[in-house]
Amino acid sequence: MPPVPDVVTAAVPAPGSLASSGPAAVPAADPGAARGAETSPAELDRALFELGEAALGFARMPAREKASLLRSLLPGLLAAARPQVEASCAAAGLDPGAAASGEAWLTGPCATLSQVRLLAEALEDIAARGRPRLGRGAVRARADGRIEVDVFPAGLKDAALHGPLRVRALMQPGATRAGVREEQARFYQQRDPEGGVALVLGAGDVASLPLRDALHELFVDGRVVALAMSPGSAPLGALLERALAPLVSRGLLRFVYGGAEAAAYLAAHPAVSEVHVNGAAAAHDALVWGPPGPLQTRRRASGERLLDKPVSSVLGGIHPVLVTPWLYGEDELWFQVRLLASRIVSSASLGDPAAHVLVLPRGFVQRPLLLRMLHRALAAVPPRRAAHPEAEARHAALTAGRPPLERERLDGSADAPLPCGVVRIGEPGPGALPWTLIAGLSASDADEPLFSTEPLCGVLSIVEIGSSDPVEFLEAATRLCNDRLQGTLGASIIAHPISEEDPAVGAALDRALLELRYGVIAVNQAPAAAHAIVVPPWGGHPSATLADIQSGLGFVHNTAMLGQVEKTLLRAPLTTFPRPPGFVDHRRSHVVGERLAACAADPRWGNVARAVAAALRG
Repeated sequence: MPPVPDVVTAAVPAPGSLASSGPAAVPAADPGAARGAETSPAELDRALFELGEAALGFARMPAREKASLLRSLLPGLLAAARPQVEASCAAAGLDPGAAASGEAWLTGPCATLSQVRLLAEALEDIAARGRPRLGRGAVRARADGRIEVDVFPAGLKDAALHGPLRVRALMQPGATRAGVREEQARFYQQRDPEGGVALVLGAGDVASLPLRDALHELFVDGRVVALAMSPGSAPLGALLERALAPLVSRGLLRFVYGGAEAAAYLAAHPAVSEVHVNGAAAAHDALVWGPPGPLQTRRRASGERLLDKPVSSVLGGIHPVLVTPWLYGEDELWFQVRLLASRIVSSASLGDPAAHVLVLPRGFVQRPLLLRMLHRALAAVPPRRAAHPEAEARHAALTAGRPPLERERLDGSADAPLPCGVVRIGEPGPGALPWTLIAGLSASDADEPLFSTEPLCGVLSIVEIGSSDPVEFLEAATRLCNDRLQGTLGASIIAHPISEEDPAVGAALDRALLELRYGVIAVNQAPAAAHAIVVPPWGGHPSATLADIQSGLGFVHNTAMLGQVEKTLLRAPLTTFPRPPGFVDHRRSHVVGERLAACAADPRWGNVARAVAAALRG
């Protein structure tokens, strides 16, 4: 099987070295400037100088003033929401007036507006009582002594909008109840903080994702930000830059655009005190260790960093879905299959909502039913335009050498292993790729690229492991995920609540939640739900290192400003009512999304009621 191509990134030039090679392809930060214009190194230097001039004053700005600054952003962001959705839909080839545009509402304006408001509330709490408030009894010790913190829901409005979703943060071993409070909002416990300039490097064409990381750097970590985004995100970036004028006009935030060369120039600049990378692990490694090759390998082994300054990151990886064996009701299985299909379809399976590897128990009696349902759910959605420029090449490489497989062959007896092959679903138009199932993977295949390469398109691979005994399956699946799958960002487990009434199964599930090395783990829900509500910590598991970065180091969002976090754990029932607006078959997802955006900016009960009413008609 041919290897999957890697992203090749430029070496890190020294500050000023771009001057001799011509201007970098980075548009000016001025929102009125033409986005195709080039920016000279001198202009980039001036932007960093202006940020540096503002850094100390911003670091020492009172928390209440920062909260007011955040609240001043809400009207502009809300006004920009519809144009932002229209620009996102144009890039994805979607009708902004159709239900499918709900995805752009939910992953863009809704999450950004929520983050801005929640950060403002947290800063108001800091001004009033020193730290963001946590609910009564939110910090507690588990039976094994580990500390966990309830972070969502925070009240009746959260419950009305998000139903029975429950989220808690599991603290690192050794954390104490008292320590949780002490570590909260660490930046704001400093007497005279120095601040600094953070560079946020955003990959891909989804401008709102690196923006939310930039807001975290600004208002949780206290640094002013240069936000460097890909040229493909320029139309969205221009909208957001105008919406964020209160930050831009005060010299607290600068938008720049360009490829790997411009990003590397900025990262190495002496004015930048910290770098945060949002994107691919290859881009991170090229910045820290140099371009791919023997020299990078030697540097990594010796710890000789090319970029010797603090680096945090939220990167990609393989997102597994584990199906714990049990006898599920058909309605329960159909709900979970639609959730899985929606994750494959979302952004053509690019980014945080994606699901990449379906991990099934060997001998799972409902395997044929589950796969029939999955085919049915995907067949109902026309293939979408590939969102990533490498998607077509990735799809070709990952499917090469694998035989075509008729869908009917997935319906065979659950006692027999799944046949190997590729099932293509749908008739893709120009620029689109079919939804693709790749069956019959071997968990023992050390060279399987689907275990190490993020597809960047609508590909779901299927592997069988363990047995139909839930305890054995969960143990085997945990080993597979930890030892074989690349990345540590998000994993999900489908588990019947009745199964947990069996003490052995309940203990096995709890063990899996503790032992899986992922920063976000969801039971009967997508990990991206944590990203959408922005309250919980979002990031890779802290077992990563700069030399083995996996899905990154550090957590973002985290509006409660918790320290010592190991992972975020989500819990939801097998089915919920009404149908979630993120489901691909929701008929009014766009209406719900627009109303949720209004609710995110101003969560008065009238706005909550309008959002719930739209959801009920979906």
